[in-house]
Amino acid sequence: MNFFKPVVLFLMSVLYISAHAQLFVTKKYPQGYFGWPVAATKALAANFGELRPNHYHMGFDCKTDQRQNVQVLAAADGYIAKVKIEPSGFGRALYINHANGLTTLYAHLNDFYPSLEQYIKDQQYKLKSWKIFIDIPDGLFAVHKGDFIAYSGNTGGSQGPHLHFEIRDTKSDKVLNPSLFGFPIPDNIPPVIQRLALYNRNISTYEQSPRMITVKKVKGEYLTSPALIISNTDKVSFAISAYDTYTGSYNKNGIYEAVIYDNEVPVCGFQMDSISYDETRDVNAHIDHKLRGSGGTFMEHLSRLPGYLNSIYKSDGSNGVIILNDDAVHTIKIIVKDADGNASTLSFTLQRGTVAAANTDKVKQKDFLPGYVNVFENHNISFYLPENALYDSIRIRYSETPSTTGYPVYQLQSTNIPVHGYFPVKIRAANAIPGKMVMHRFGSGRNDFVKADAEKGWYKGSFRYFGSFQLVADTLAPVINAVGFKEGMNCAKLNRLAFVVTDNTEEIAGFTATLDGKWLRFSNDKGRTFIYQFDEMCMPGEHELKITATDLVGNVTEKVYHFTR
Repeated sequence: MNFFKPVVLFLMSVLYISAHAQLFVTKKYPQGYFGWPVAATKALAANFGELRPNHYHMGFDCKTDQRQNVQVLAAADGYIAKVKIEPSGFGRALYINHANGLTTLYAHLNDFYPSLEQYIKDQQYKLKSWKIFIDIPDGLFAVHKGDFIAYSGNTGGSQGPHLHFEIRDTKSDKVLNPSLFGFPIPDNIPPVIQRLALYNRNISTYEQSPRMITVKKVKGEYLTSPALIISNTDKVSFAISAYDTYTGSYNKNGIYEAVIYDNEVPVCGFQMDSISYDETRDVNAHIDHKLRGSGGTFMEHLSRLPGYLNSIYKSDGSNGVIILNDDAVHTIKIIVKDADGNASTLSFTLQRGTVAAANTDKVKQKDFLPGYVNVFENHNISFYLPENALYDSIRIRYSETPSTTGYPVYQLQSTNIPVHGYFPVKIRAANAIPGKMVMHRFGSGRNDFVKADAEKGWYKGSFRYFGSFQLVADTLAPVINAVGFKEGMNCAKLNRLAFVVTDNTEEIAGFTATLDGKWLRFSNDKGRTFIYQFDEMCMPGEHELKITATDLVGNVTEKVYHFTR
């Protein structure tokens, strides 16, 4: 009986490891159903799940041979279901619904194909809005696989000519990884692992700088230096810096999957299979946001932070925190994969050393916790964070600085600490100008302005970043400047009219143009210049053009021009 007991235990452990050898179930998506969506070299500038400021990249960035106006093609049979036009984000985009329950999206476009372009123009004039997001009646614009649907461009948030392409579940609007659909992008190159970081999980990840560990590649396998990592804490987690490429490309794309194993058992990992736009801001919990915000590299956590709810992670229940409760040596392995299954492995051993006594002292200093409503208030300022706002604990930092040019500046926390959603801020001001107050948030090169609503001597605005906050009394109207155009001009040789509108708060709440009393469509790509391309709306003859611009608090500027054409 004594002989069989260890054998049984050994077999049970083998069965346990075998049953738990993977965290993620392989999903099957239709292969070959979708064709390449642009008439250009089949190549990627970016893939699904790449790490971006405050969001994941949610699709393919298909190269267009470094030029605009390449034909964009329907990836499969279907019908155009939606069209979106906005100054940032997607710019000009269209959505095609397909019979298999999936939707494809094509963004940063220039003109749509002629009949759709005319339909959208008619809708904009009907709605008196250049910026639109509209549903198209089912079947009105049916398309077949390979049909020309638009010209590629560089509109919206694009930084260079390309096509942004997505595949979504039509019903849930969840974005799926296009790399799993069998597109002709050959890949036999495994990901590259660059760095490893160790965290003391007795304290918040925001209250420490991680210990960076050297990674080197030896005979196809990644190892650490030193090979044995001694930890001075009994609770640790890890993060990695890694990237992927595909055959024939030098682009550093995002990785698909990473899993950490403790003594051959998978304890936690993430996979870039599908992400919704409601979840994309959670990239700030996936990375070490504090390190990145301080100018460091992207480090991807191999653990789930306590406030990360609807995550891309799966775990054995530990959420990726490894407990070192004795002096045993742990064999740690991290496997990083791309969507084609090419894998790289980082191996090392881990052992608990002398646990620093100071670790538990910092726990008592935490005063804002994830999963709770957290409130801060004094005589001059107050704010609260909803229960889902924080990913990890923070010690609140606050300061007040008098200003010789206006209202005091209040520093709330550091911009390196991410906030999941919007939170309200209230500032007391006794000498405010009713109806003209704006709240300005600034920090790390970013400025945000919102109208401050009055509440019994307090002024309120909502933001989703920490930083410095200051009330501003805004009595200045926007400034309208014509570009290459002036009063009384003969415009026979012009093909467009352009205006730049600026304001001291950097925010233009409204822009309206009328030609001879009728609404005129001005575009505003990237939020810079308002442009009208001459068309049938402006016939030869004399005309009156009226431009009206409004800022956040209702200050208005109006200019009237007369011209002939």
